[in-house]
Amino acid sequence: MDIKRIATDAVNETIVMTVVHMDYKGQVAKRINEKMPLATVKGFRKGQVPKDLVEKQYGKAIKQEEVKKVVDLALERFVQSERLNLLGTPLAKVNENFDWDAEELTFEYEIGLVPNFEIDLEAKNNIVKYIVTADDKLIDGQVERIQKQFGKAIPQEAVVADSDLTGTFSNEEKGIDNTTTIALSTFNKATADKFIGKKVGDVVAVSTKGLFEDDHQLMDYLKVGHDDVHGLDIEVNFTISAINGAELAELNQELFDKLFGEGKVASLEDLKSKIKEDAEAQFAQQADQKLLLDVQDFLIESTKFDLPAEFLKKWLQTVGEKKLSAEEAEVEYARSEKGLRFQLIEGKAMAQSNIQITFEDLKAFTTNAIRQQMAQFGQTNPTDEEVQGIVARVLSNQEEVKRLSEQVVAEKLLEVFKEKANPTTKEVTYEEFIAASYGE
Repeated sequence: MDIKRIATDAVNETIVMTVVHMDYKGQVAKRINEKMPLATVKGFRKGQVPKDLVEKQYGKAIKQEEVKKVVDLALERFVQSERLNLLGTPLAKVNENFDWDAEELTFEYEIGLVPNFEIDLEAKNNIVKYIVTADDKLIDGQVERIQKQFGKAIPQEAVVADSDLTGTFSNEEKGIDNTTTIALSTFNKATADKFIGKKVGDVVAVSTKGLFEDDHQLMDYLKVGHDDVHGLDIEVNFTISAINGAELAELNQELFDKLFGEGKVASLEDLKSKIKEDAEAQFAQQADQKLLLDVQDFLIESTKFDLPAEFLKKWLQTVGEKKLSAEEAEVEYARSEKGLRFQLIEGKAMAQSNIQITFEDLKAFTTNAIRQQMAQFGQTNPTDEEVQGIVARVLSNQEEVKRLSEQVVAEKLLEVFKEKANPTTKEVTYEEFIAASYGE
């Protein structure tokens, strides 16, 4: 058998395989002999059919099967021996006039190659690393929410300025149907005024445009997706099902202990300090995520390389349970190209920075994540035995291991990016961070 590579360009090649009779005749003869005792041809007893008739009836199919085995194995070994770094898998070129009776059988496979490129993690950039602070407005608002949450609800006959409303936002055309509780003060003033004096059962029509100070609150109260909230300008109905005032909970030691554990918070000053600490820890995670996305975008934009695009579009038509049309594959490629480019850049960055993931890294990351989740549900002091039991169960699931490994890689890369990319540091409030993140 003769196998060779023919390059079209740096990322596209064709593997040409020429198969001769000697490559498969022995296995074909063996299969024919195995078939003879089982062959049935009219006019002959089972097992008494002449060999030439058996070959005539079964020989072509057997030959095709055995040639395919030879070609598949040779292709696999060739890719390994040549150390080809492929995107997708080899695609057989279709030959409608293929002659199975020819002395030499030629098969061609298109392949797409991972491009060679370099990345510069230290290239000049305009990336900003945000330090997000919790300002007094945010902290005071959270204190009030705590007092309302743990205070006493007082039913009201009609809506007044400080009412809390329970009701349902609805818009049939957009599929909005969400029941929620919301403080009247959350709305803009013009909308809030529409509710004054309304009673249970009343329906108030409101516009989503400018409904809240931050459009992202539409995601919480209307359950609208993030991609839809920007500039959303529709009318929704709010059907009132309950109206309550609030007798605010007293800020005392009993409440502090209930919230944070005995003796950990002893005053309003301590409470505000704790709120600030927790909020800024959460903001730091969001800021890191934005930094990672900004670095990804910068590297994708600044790292130029060609992909075997046409090959990948054809390959996409052949994979998956549902075969794609050429048009569907075009759409899928456009959707996934950016992710593929960063996947290649990420691999190169890991290699350049000698980043490796060990089981201990994965275990430590999972342990920390489990402790954070338990703390969110009020389990602030779980035993090591409890935590490690959960960790062991999580890491026994291969899908979870894959997901967590990707997060560990992202965390390690983030540290490299912080060091190498040397982003500009900027301190902002949470409102300013949201505006910077979403262009508002």
